[in-house]
Amino acid sequence: MKFGYIGLGNMGGAIAKRMLLTQELIVFDLSEKIRNEFAELGAQTASTIAEIGAKADVIFLCLPTSKDVHEVIFASNGLISTMETGIICDMTTGDPVITRQIANELPSGISLVDAPVSGGPAGATAGTLAIMVGGSDNAVGQTMPALEAVSPNIFRTGDVGTGHVMKLANNMLNATNRLATFEALALATKNGIDPDLCAEILNKSSGKNFATDVTLPKFVLPNDNPVQGFTLGLMHKDIRQAAELGISTGVTLPVINSAREIYHAAINERGGDIDVNEVIRHYERGSNVKLAGSGKKTN
Repeated sequence: MKFGYIGLGNMGGAIAKRMLLTQELIVFDLSEKIRNEFAELGAQTASTIAEIGAKADVIFLCLPTSKDVHEVIFASNGLISTMETGIICDMTTGDPVITRQIANELPSGISLVDAPVSGGPAGATAGTLAIMVGGSDNAVGQTMPALEAVSPNIFRTGDVGTGHVMKLANNMLNATNRLATFEALALATKNGIDPDLCAEILNKSSGKNFATDVTLPKFVLPNDNPVQGFTLGLMHKDIRQAAELGISTGVTLPVINSAREIYHAAINERGGDIDVNEVIRHYERGSNVKLAGSGKKTN
């Protein structure tokens, strides 16, 4: 069985490199530089998306949005222009509504699996990602050798689209916990608590979460520019999709809708391409207190 991978950015590239440790891959990315890097790592490179469709049996995608996924599959020179049978496995943090539409539009002989991940590029490199997999048993089974090469933490969520539902649920917590953590830090710091001590206490208390455990001590407190490697635009996209899914399925989501407004305001002010942690400026201005870079510097 031949595996293909399309989309070798920060996340997709890290996943594909992990796969390459035990699996043969044919890969494609719009960047020739990245394609050459993967060739040096032992991957076969394709010059077009259609070439991957012709040569691979199971093709993994990791792209910015579900609209990009649809384009890669259905464009005139897309995957199905040359792919007659096989599996497409979408590892994008996607929109489950569009994912299910894509599955229904695929020609017979081609099946869709959704397998978004959580844990970031570092988790991919370490082999510790959580992988949430939706799709038929037969289709998922054909993806497993490559997915198991990435991480042992694989969770079957149900039919196609459910992996993306679960990823949105996870990212809702990521987004709101980040804001709540910055808000708590602002309150504590403005009222006399040392920022590093605040983080230390939170991580021994019931308020502990990923933002207190990782984002504060490793990225925010030591750095005036707290870059963590995920953009404001992508975070806003994820929570917008969650909010829209809530509307379409009759689920009330007051907290995520409030968070959406804060992220949206940050994008309007500073643009969607900056790091997600730049939302902390909202709390610095509102509280007239320095938060990013307020802790001990690390080497």
